[in-house]
Amino acid sequence: MSRTKAGSPHDPRGSARFNEERATYTVASAQPDLEAGVAAIRETVRTLKPRPGVYRMLDARGDVLYVGKARSLKARVANYTQVKGLTNRLQRMVSQCRAMEIVVTNSEAEALLLEAQLIKRYRPPFNVLLRDDKSFPFILLRADHDFPRIQKHRGARRAKGEYYGPFASAGSVNKTLNALQKLFLLRSCTDSFFSNRDRPCLLYQIKRCSAPCVGRIDEAGYASLVAEAKDFLSGKSSAVQANIEKQMATAAADLDFETAAILRDRLRAATFIQGSQAINAQGVGDADVFALSSKGGQIGVQTFFIRGGQNWGHRAFFPKNTADLAEPEVLADVLLQFYEEVPPPRTILVDRELPEQDLIAEALCEKAGHAVAISIPQRGTRRRLMEQASRNAVEALERRLAESGTKAKIYREMAEFLELEEPPRRIEIYDNSHIQGDKALGAMVVAGPEGFEKGQYRKFNIREAATNDDFGMMREVMSRRFRKLAESGRDEEGNAASPGSGKKGHEAIWPDLLLIDGGKGQVSSVMSVLEDLGVADSVPVIGIAKGPHHGREGREVFHFPDGREKTLPVNSPLLFHLQTLRDEVHRYAIGAHRAKRSRAITASPLDEIPGIGPSRKRALLLHFGTAGKVRAAALDDLKRAPGISDSVARTIYDFYHAGG
Repeated sequence: MSRTKAGSPHDPRGSARFNEERATYTVASAQPDLEAGVAAIRETVRTLKPRPGVYRMLDARGDVLYVGKARSLKARVANYTQVKGLTNRLQRMVSQCRAMEIVVTNSEAEALLLEAQLIKRYRPPFNVLLRDDKSFPFILLRADHDFPRIQKHRGARRAKGEYYGPFASAGSVNKTLNALQKLFLLRSCTDSFFSNRDRPCLLYQIKRCSAPCVGRIDEAGYASLVAEAKDFLSGKSSAVQANIEKQMATAAADLDFETAAILRDRLRAATFIQGSQAINAQGVGDADVFALSSKGGQIGVQTFFIRGGQNWGHRAFFPKNTADLAEPEVLADVLLQFYEEVPPPRTILVDRELPEQDLIAEALCEKAGHAVAISIPQRGTRRRLMEQASRNAVEALERRLAESGTKAKIYREMAEFLELEEPPRRIEIYDNSHIQGDKALGAMVVAGPEGFEKGQYRKFNIREAATNDDFGMMREVMSRRFRKLAESGRDEEGNAASPGSGKKGHEAIWPDLLLIDGGKGQVSSVMSVLEDLGVADSVPVIGIAKGPHHGREGREVFHFPDGREKTLPVNSPLLFHLQTLRDEVHRYAIGAHRAKRSRAITASPLDEIPGIGPSRKRALLLHFGTAGKVRAAALDDLKRAPGISDSVARTIYDFYHAGG
């Protein structure tokens, strides 16, 4: 039996070109069962056709287990019913499968792009995954003003202008941007700041802006600087430098030493940018270089970003879920997920042949709107560049393994010191923040062997606890965190056991350790809530409190629910790590509290009136002067305010005069 789920939470919102035919089949059993999984897949195969598309395997909760693409959906999905030919990893996946969703596409290349998009969105546990970091920064040279602005940019590229990047980090783009401002004297201020100047700002004084805001350079002269900046960023740096040298020599010959000094400083900025390129990539043009290294069951991928023959940084990736997969297949998956957000250059250099390499190039070409070539360099500059990337990949992976070994040792020591059954995989750390009870909130941060999971952080606005009652605030936070989780129970994988929630955030995951910023009182408050919910034995709870000297000597005291206390040596690596966890939740709580307080400062009582948006609020304040006068105004006075209709005036009056 099949049914169409038009409002499914797993509905892809990618491109209108994809023709989605979604069929979901359920099986009664909710426990991992290979026969039940095969039965669900066979039911799906019965309705499939030999067409290209993407398939998603779902578990009993509706969470996505795996996303795959196929040239022929019928043939590819049918392979999963041949259990004996599957690896152990795929057998585990099939045993958890309870439903499938199908998206039919126009071509295999479209399926490949959609597959990468869905993997990034759902992060399935059986797909190769890149760590979900922030987007890469770009340099944006805007084109929506007579005097274009140069700036750093992240996120969606909606603004009109030229984008140059990606850069490997915010640090690398900031250094380049600072040098570019010295080199081309382009403005970096906002349009509103630009339009309200009557004298040059400090950037003009330190020779990092040509001050077009006050007419120190005309539109034609500024356009010339913009053209030079575009040439430089596009790889024509030698021509730009030669032109500046020529202008400097002319100024010196005319005894215009002030202009010559300015041009000299610009030339030094150009030299700085080129001198900071640790990698010689002259003649390569626009290219990304990918090299893979493997050791100890882990894989590292090193990427160099080359634009216009200039090195704009490098980044190491350590994909997850790579067991039982061939290295070329892992590298192919990394490429597709990487270019889900980053525009592909015309040249992609790899250190090995990829499966379906021509198909990947075709898909990236379709995404970029220009030709994309994937090749293995054999000689010359490109080969030397690849060798350098390979060396960096090996070194980055060795550093990662060394760090992982140290972190694993710390987590083993943590389990022993805190008397846990095994090293924790998910640690939740809690803290409260308020000023005399005002704007109180609780904060939760999440950490594991791979570091902080910032996508899992959560803030709790305190609604019920009394002001200045830290213990009551902690009880409220714990109650809201664990109430629903306690009702669902816990499965073997540490997730909420009740099916159908479809959630993958903190609501559906049990922690392995609760670390509370506080002493006996906070621990007792947490335990009272967990006991009321009947899960006191399900989650270990430890309090970390500053010692008698407020932690200045590293004398933190660790409080256990039974009243025992422990300390660690002041030079213990485990103590440093636990302090880092505590400091992170403290930082997050303070930052969230400050943001909440800042919003409250700019808030107005008018914000609470239904139907009063920014425009009407502005009109009321301009007409009456203050929110208090709006409150005291008669109904007829409200009707006379500009932009306020009779019905809106009645709404405002009734809001303040409920009895009238």
